[in-house]
Amino acid sequence: MLIIIIINITIIKMENTTISLPNELKNKIKEFGNKGETYSDIISKLLDSAIKRQLHDLLMNEEGTISIEEARKELNKKWPRLR
Repeated sequence: MLIIIIINITIIKMENTTISLPNELKNKIKEFGNKGETYSDIISKLLDSAIKRQLHDLLMNEEGTISIEEARKELNKKWPRLR
């Protein structure tokens, strides 16, 4: 029996850039890192956390929502049950 496995690997080369930060901000960023992490690693981790927080805030926002009980009352007013 002959088994052929094809693996498609795509490598995306990201270009690096230099950004200028005040030393105070650089040190604050460094505080979020662990030993061996690069500034790129730390900033990526912070951005991932910020995105998750924004999604959480969006999904958990109760503005403009009503309870299930209120929704059922409104539903029964609009479409009363035929008996």
